[in-house]
Amino acid sequence: MLVATFMAAAGAGFAAPKLPPADEALLKAYDAFRAGDALKLAKSSASLGGHVLAPYLEYWRLKLRLEESADAEVRAFLQREAGSYVAELLRAGWLKELGKRGEWQSFEQELPLLAQDDLELRCYGWLSRLARSDEGAYEEAKAIWLEPRELSNGCNALVGSMLGAQRISVDDLWRRVRVLFENGQLGAARRTLAFLPAGEKHDERQLNQAATAPKNFLASPPRSLEHRAAREMAVFAVLRLGRSDPEAAVDVLRGKFGERLPAQDTTYLWGRLAYEGARRLLPEAHQWYRLADDAALNDEQLAWKARAALRAADWQAVRDAVDRMSVRARQDPAWTYWYGRALGSQGREDGARAYFLRISGQPNFYGLLAAEELGAMAGIPEPFHVASEAEVGAAAVNPGLVRALELYRLDLRAEATREWVFSIRGMADAQLLAAAELARRAGIFDRAINTAERTVSAHNYKVRFLTPFKEVFDEHARIFGLEEAWVLGLVRQESRFIVNAKSSVGAKGLMQLMPATARWVAKRNGLKNFSPARVAEVPINVALGTGYLKLVLDDLGHAVLASAAYNAGPGRARRWRDARPLEGAIYAETIPFNETRDYVKKVMANTMYYAQLIGGKLVPLKDRLGQIPAKSSGDRFNVELP
Repeated sequence: MLVATFMAAAGAGFAAPKLPPADEALLKAYDAFRAGDALKLAKSSASLGGHVLAPYLEYWRLKLRLEESADAEVRAFLQREAGSYVAELLRAGWLKELGKRGEWQSFEQELPLLAQDDLELRCYGWLSRLARSDEGAYEEAKAIWLEPRELSNGCNALVGSMLGAQRISVDDLWRRVRVLFENGQLGAARRTLAFLPAGEKHDERQLNQAATAPKNFLASPPRSLEHRAAREMAVFAVLRLGRSDPEAAVDVLRGKFGERLPAQDTTYLWGRLAYEGARRLLPEAHQWYRLADDAALNDEQLAWKARAALRAADWQAVRDAVDRMSVRARQDPAWTYWYGRALGSQGREDGARAYFLRISGQPNFYGLLAAEELGAMAGIPEPFHVASEAEVGAAAVNPGLVRALELYRLDLRAEATREWVFSIRGMADAQLLAAAELARRAGIFDRAINTAERTVSAHNYKVRFLTPFKEVFDEHARIFGLEEAWVLGLVRQESRFIVNAKSSVGAKGLMQLMPATARWVAKRNGLKNFSPARVAEVPINVALGTGYLKLVLDDLGHAVLASAAYNAGPGRARRWRDARPLEGAIYAETIPFNETRDYVKKVMANTMYYAQLIGGKLVPLKDRLGQIPAKSSGDRFNVELP
């Protein structure tokens, strides 16, 4: 299909305009800071006195020489820039320096002034308390022991103190090793193993084989598993095999090897293998979870137990999994909704209604579904609160927002976003909506949307669900016969309408097109004079993106599958179906990729709001989700559109 607007938009590229001297100097200063070059930083920033980003320049200079900076100089900066993001950054760095030096009096004076949490600083905080003989810090500090990653310098210093005081047992060491093994942190696990006493040491050859060739290790396991270290290496081998081939690991566990393990290790492994199987949507995983019995499962493992139960239509198992989650996990709208559905399926309508009422009205996928279970279709809160010019004017002189806008103008997006988020913390609804309007006027649509989403009681859904470039989306939705609300909902999730958005893997523009996809769609749709350099330009990007979306929808026949395919590929979207028709909400909840699962739910919820805002077709979310067809023998699971 030939898209007429493409031909008008396509053509030769344009040379990038030369930067103003101040911008060039600022960016050179930033590059020098990133490179750790204090001399170049000083040279580049010499001409930037009075610049709106002068606090950043001073922060960069101080940060590069923080180890030798005088305390008075640091304190003067913190006082001068009190309440700013750069003060927060410098204070965090200085606190770590004070912690390394053991200057606990200064550390304890500054720590309460830090706004944001930092694990390493928490560790230094516990060390500070230990320095004044507050041994209650030891018990509190145990929380860091099961962190599933390498610990920072401050936390390692704390661990050293705990080991020296004999507050970490051999069982504690092995417990951390298992957590690290589970999360693939082999280097951190080795460093933890080094703390074992001589009689508990592992065999490094066994560890290497378990890590690199677990199937071979398990084919000829240690003759004796009486020694804890040998047994742990064997358990690790099953874990390692289970990550790549859970069915093979299950065969090992069901064989003679499994009979040699203590019952607690067997149930532990069933829990892990069930988790790995559930994430691969293996139907057997539901039964494997039963074999895990009362093994301690974390919230992520229990979430996948619930998802396996959903696909098996075992509502009691859904309830059992949610009941075992932490309070925080149970409060997730997903598990509130599915617990209500489980109660309803068991005839407990009053209980189900109580659960739906907890989340009905929340502006998310499950809030919308809960409202429908209660017999209503969630609407958009009105009236819209529109920020006054006085309120927008006040936002426009907020120092943090001013700095953020300047950073965005210079395309330092990561720094700009952190500055913006820090600056809007604690704002009341009216202030948030004024800041959102300021961002909208500046064309920083992601900040406008995300800031408007933070309001508690006064809302403006026209800002939460912006429609920039609407005429372009309207035109191409009509050309390809797509629902405009769905296209807008997808783009809101893809790029938040940022024209020059670029992902870590190279996807570009409003519809986040990969270069190969753009070329393929351009060729397939007969678009001539295609220039990859201009793929992010709005008319071109939308023409190609909607063209691809139409191809995916025609290929898969369902908006939920097409949404999943747009993010993760059509082959995966097909493979994630079941052997029988599956409720659309269950398909969405059981998508194995965290990013894609979140993506599909948000795209479908966004579509509901856009349909109401632009006068589209009002269809209940449950009807939109519908039923996902079963897999068939003719499915092309390994064939992907580009």
